[in-house]
Amino acid sequence: MGFAETEEVIKKYKKAGRIAGEALHYGKKLIKVGVSIVEVMDKVEDKIRSLGAGIAFPAQISLNHVAAHYCSVDENEVFKEGDVVKLDVGAHIDGFIGDTALTVDLGSHEELLESSKKALENAISIIKAGVSTDEIGSTIHKTIGSFGFAPVRNLSGHGLDKFEFHSEPSIPNYNTHSNFILREKQVIAIEPFSSSGAGIVSESGEATVFSMIRAKPVRNPTSRKILKEIEGLNNLPFTTRWFYRKYPKFLVDHSIREFLRLGIIQEFKPLADISKGLVAQFEHTMIVSGEKAIVTTMIDD
Repeated sequence: MGFAETEEVIKKYKKAGRIAGEALHYGKKLIKVGVSIVEVMDKVEDKIRSLGAGIAFPAQISLNHVAAHYCSVDENEVFKEGDVVKLDVGAHIDGFIGDTALTVDLGSHEELLESSKKALENAISIIKAGVSTDEIGSTIHKTIGSFGFAPVRNLSGHGLDKFEFHSEPSIPNYNTHSNFILREKQVIAIEPFSSSGAGIVSESGEATVFSMIRAKPVRNPTSRKILKEIEGLNNLPFTTRWFYRKYPKFLVDHSIREFLRLGIIQEFKPLADISKGLVAQFEHTMIVSGEKAIVTTMIDD
């Protein structure tokens, strides 16, 4: 559970949020039919670095019924006509994170996107110290439902802390009756996912995103080199795409399997709607205040 308790920390959260927001909207303009997905992720990450921040997690682009955690490693995979494209971006300043996302419509899914975007706007409008997560969840659910879609009930917003991209509290997309009360200076991310299908996601496909749990000795020289780089990330997530460009793919895959077997890392498999409904997502990071939310990732589009 993270708090922006000093002016210095507030400034770092605001800077990270601004950079994440700028990188997000830069990436949005690159998403077009026929463009390489990997190329967009690379450019978004380069943008974050060029603006003076670190990568809080790999830029992720999830398509259509896949809601989250998809990070393509296929250089030939391109955007197609009709795609519903979720771009999720994270930047950090000294471990203080800005986490933000949006959806680009390459088809005719305006209402789906609007339901998620409006749910986020309505949720932000009620954020202040003393508001419960149930009030937020109810607002999101009611808004998405008014468009005829379902909130994804097993994905949620979350708290943010130093070098911790998912911390307490969970910010649900419906009323879970948890009754957690937000406190002043708490840092949270709200991310309504709207589905044209079941509104429930499950793991689907191979993981390409991972994060460290704990370091342990490994024998293979390449594995030791990769592990040293992972340790330098301060437990923030990474993608195999980064390492495929430095080492032979079969050695990277061997190292990842070894790390998983030894409990050194955890994997994040893609999460997809169980009925293959299309999913839209919008997300902002904010600092809770006594009057209203200070949205760190909001910039002019």
